[in-house]
Amino acid sequence: MTDIAFLLADVDGTLVTHDKVLTERAIAAVRKLRARGIKFAITSGRPPKGMKMLFEPLGIDTPVAGFNGGLFTDTALRTIEEHSLPGDVAKKAAGIIRDHELDLWVYRGEDWLVTDPKAPHVDRESWTVKYAPKVVASFDGLMDGAVKLVGVSDDAERMKKAEADMRSALGTTASAARSQPYYLDVTHPDANKGGVVAYLANKYGISPSQIATIGDMPNDTLMFKPSGLSIAMGQASDEVKASAKEVTTSSEEEGFANAVERLLLA
Repeated sequence: MTDIAFLLADVDGTLVTHDKVLTERAIAAVRKLRARGIKFAITSGRPPKGMKMLFEPLGIDTPVAGFNGGLFTDTALRTIEEHSLPGDVAKKAAGIIRDHELDLWVYRGEDWLVTDPKAPHVDRESWTVKYAPKVVASFDGLMDGAVKLVGVSDDAERMKKAEADMRSALGTTASAARSQPYYLDVTHPDANKGGVVAYLANKYGISPSQIATIGDMPNDTLMFKPSGLSIAMGQASDEVKASAKEVTTSSEEEGFANAVERLLLA
């Protein structure tokens, strides 16, 4: 893997543990990557602001790809590039989310909008990203300029059905994938983690084959395909593992650091 020039990492379940802890071994692994001349970047379904707590300990100096590539910012959270959903597509996606009886969240710029602050996962997400959502009476008039819509449910079968129906209904007009078992993310068709690989390759003048990627969820397989080295976390589903070239240990067993040490630094 001596030709790898870049590592692009998912955040939740990959770079951090289930309890959202960034371990000292993970920090040290990123430091060693830089010493080897390998750049490091992060991407997530989170908004860029929701990754801010990682910038300093990891020394992030590359574009931050929030909303699965829907919004690129620098570490001062200044927008570099944004891909928002067309208004009619956002409205259609919102209707599908409601038809499947999922809770709906809407992200516009850096605003996270909800109608029920006590709905499942709102408190947990607030703790994860370190800021609270804005509560609105309805989403009427708020779909234009939306960067990401999220359908939320703990019903696994309902989420699978919603994801399949969303992809069928929206086709190439949007990207729809689960970023967590209970989150269905809908973004601009160019706002997916495969697009993040293409963006970084173009920006730094390298081939996608020189980029390594690591993640744990179905939406991470979109960045696995174009990258030169793809690594699935140990707790990932069999489908995700089958899409990757390598498999590391789980996020609870220092899977990120183990992958860096074994596959990129050894």
